[in-house]
Amino acid sequence: MMSRPILKLVNLTKKFGGLVAVNDVDLELESGKLHAIIGPNGAGKTTFFNVISGFYAPSAGQIIFDGIDITKKASHQIARLGMARTLQVKSVFGSMTVAENVWIAAHPRGSVFNPFRPASSFTKTKEKTEQVLEATGLSEMANLVAGTLSYGDMALLEIGIALATEPKLLLLDEPVCGMSPAETEQTVGRIKKLSETVDIVIIEHDMEFVFGLADDITVMAQGGILAKGSPKEITENAEVREAYLGEEDDEDWHHA
Repeated sequence: MMSRPILKLVNLTKKFGGLVAVNDVDLELESGKLHAIIGPNGAGKTTFFNVISGFYAPSAGQIIFDGIDITKKASHQIARLGMARTLQVKSVFGSMTVAENVWIAAHPRGSVFNPFRPASSFTKTKEKTEQVLEATGLSEMANLVAGTLSYGDMALLEIGIALATEPKLLLLDEPVCGMSPAETEQTVGRIKKLSETVDIVIIEHDMEFVFGLADDITVMAQGGILAKGSPKEITENAEVREAYLGEEDDEDWHHA
């Protein structure tokens, strides 16, 4: 029996004046699969994430998240329902430790400065913080100041901060951008492991990374959906090669 989609988009459109950034998109993303969204620059990928997560209101269409219509909800309301995202611009507290960054995200909302909060809430937050640090491979760096981390570890910390809110769906915006090959390989392993317990959608330019990781790939071009399928189906799609690479015979493509 198929589970309901974690995300369903119906005729989703986003216009900025005369520019159509997301163009009449119909898409269902099945729960339990690791999804990637790829496409050339200007394809509308980041705008797509911004609309789904409530940063922008859609111009038309409908967004259903885990069975709930979130089309008109604000980003903080969507986050409360269980959608978390990372940003291309890393957003951690650089002067605080790795553990403190995760602790703030893990602690129940509204109780951080409440003098009457039960001690048990601290215990739960501590446990959750430790679990997140373990899941992201940052346990040994718990007491390091976040601003001193390498780019790769900073990206893992940002994923950890998003995970600490216990999301049902995690949106990762170019998680390996700027990473070395070794850091990328490490991050692939972490994200694969995380996808066993939380639904993940990735926007990414790095094709090798996507093809080695995703169960399901959606290709965007000019604000619309060009193709959707398994990595093998996408690799063999001549139309995708043409749109994504500008020519069919690109060695990066065959590398994937």
